[in-house]
Amino acid sequence: MDANTVLLAVVVITALAFDFTNGFHDTANAMATSIATGALRPKIAVALSAVLNFAGAFLSLKVAATIATGIVETGAITLTVVFAGLVGGLAWNLLTWYFGIPSSSSHALIGGVVGATLIAAGASAVKGAAIVSKVLIPAVLAPLAAVLVATAGTYLVYAITRNVPDGTRGRGFRYGQIGSASLVSLAHGTNDAQKTMGIITLAMITAGTIAKDAGTPLWVIVASATAIAAGTWIGGWRVIRTLGKGLTDIETPQGFAAESSSAAVILAASHFGFPLSTTHVCTGSVIGAGLGKRLAEVRWSVATRMVAAWLLTLPAAALVGALAWGGADLIGGALGVTLVFVVVLILSAGLYMASRRRPVHAGNVNDEWTGGVAPAPVVRGGVA
Repeated sequence: MDANTVLLAVVVITALAFDFTNGFHDTANAMATSIATGALRPKIAVALSAVLNFAGAFLSLKVAATIATGIVETGAITLTVVFAGLVGGLAWNLLTWYFGIPSSSSHALIGGVVGATLIAAGASAVKGAAIVSKVLIPAVLAPLAAVLVATAGTYLVYAITRNVPDGTRGRGFRYGQIGSASLVSLAHGTNDAQKTMGIITLAMITAGTIAKDAGTPLWVIVASATAIAAGTWIGGWRVIRTLGKGLTDIETPQGFAAESSSAAVILAASHFGFPLSTTHVCTGSVIGAGLGKRLAEVRWSVATRMVAAWLLTLPAAALVGALAWGGADLIGGALGVTLVFVVVLILSAGLYMASRRRPVHAGNVNDEWTGGVAPAPVVRGGVA
């Protein structure tokens, strides 16, 4: 096995590892409100989301095409650049998961790739206009659209059912949430799993394994869908807690409105090939659900911390991507990439061990919110 093949294999493994973190980091997008309202039991919710994420990955390839050829010039980058970009995205996903902050896996990946490309090949290799039109503008408009749609939807839901007894209304919307949460999971798979498909395709094009216009191989689609589904099944409980309990106290009509709004915006973006952040959309929908209910409270301090993390995502992931490229390039070849990969594994294991001191799991994810980011009782056991 030659060095180029080893290098490509490490890149593919790293891409699937990123996809796995994307799954558990973003489980909250689909299921946080259903878990918070009791419409679905926590473990059932993540299992259902995993199945639908897997299925959604096969519905469209437009986002994969955007990631593969629409962000950077494929002829100007190397496998080391692709690897470093993945490290940037992976590092940001793990850090924000640890603090329970819903942030964009999409922007983390794009930021990592852009940062590595900038240091390796210069600004000319980055498609700035495409990033503005297909990443930055949707990043601003998507959550705003979700806030507006969810606010209107929540107001209408309560207005239409104002004469329905609370018990009957709550029971009906709990059933409705199963459908709306499932639709968000399907939409998430349609949008987010494709990002890893796109990056693996980009790596294969760079390695000369496939032609630039060959499209995404079937095995890449299956592997990416499987990795994101496995991550979803693990359940990112720390992020689920923040999104489900931290922003506002969600009732079933609000949860139904938020999930339906999120699904509509995400599916529309996937149709047009925009790799938007499902986290931004779903967070906007939860805020809209809080605004749309009379006398409901939105915890703006928590929302402010989330927005701060969103603003840092692209530059922070880009910085890590650039550093990863520098470290791998300093040693050179497959050996440099492999050593950086080992360092990433060690640091990831350390972060996981640190999370065990205050674990969040299916048993305490719905405990009362007491402030901060993803606070939970100090207990042992469970999965974070």
